[in-house]
Amino acid sequence: MEHNDHLVALARDGTAFAEACDAAGLEAAVDSCPGWSVADLVWHLTEVHQFWRTIVGERRSTWEGLQRPARPSDRVLLDEYRLGFNDTLTVLSAADPEQSNWTWSTDHTAGFVIRRMAQETAVHRWDAETAAGRDNAIEAELASDGIDEFLAHMIGDVVADAAPLGGTVHLHCTDVPGEWMVRPTEAGGLNVIREHAKGDAAMRGAASDLLLVLWRRRDLAILDVLGDAEVAKGFVAHTSLD
Repeated sequence: MEHNDHLVALARDGTAFAEACDAAGLEAAVDSCPGWSVADLVWHLTEVHQFWRTIVGERRSTWEGLQRPARPSDRVLLDEYRLGFNDTLTVLSAADPEQSNWTWSTDHTAGFVIRRMAQETAVHRWDAETAAGRDNAIEAELASDGIDEFLAHMIGDVVADAAPLGGTVHLHCTDVPGEWMVRPTEAGGLNVIREHAKGDAAMRGAASDLLLVLWRRRDLAILDVLGDAEVAKGFVAHTSLD
């Protein structure tokens, strides 16, 4: 996906997120985020958008010195989210994707942030839709891109005392293009290559389901798991999502 595609997805999913939160009600539980209410979910995404539009808009080279905003009352929470989201769209749409700014990744560009915000917002839209009693999938092409982003940037952050991955894993989207092979390295890391290959375990399914399993929103059982199921389980549990 290109940066403009990410911006289109962000505009769509950020708007739909607010509508779903409104439909669910701010006091509703968000089962996919244990312990959170919809109000907590709204505030989380409000803060995330505010943080990254400041980083990009001010071309900051560090996160240090940023002030965390005060949480408003629930009465105005969705209004505050919508205002901030519109500002986020304006800032990210105006940014040169090649612009240099701080990120926690090895990719220190605005383009990384644009992609990250599209993906973060899509997953939280799914959280909100689920809280509202809806079963909406993440758009397939965006979900495939999200799997790619997850494998590129998230799997290096492992759960404390995680056991080494016990074999290779092949991930395969069945509705849109997207295949990856994950191999453990001698140094204890994971190497990812976009390719069709046979792994000790294969995880196959719709892109949305694959992405949501990686983010531990859905159970592995929703996918077709071939080969060594324990390797697949170990892979899903390997990454820290804190």
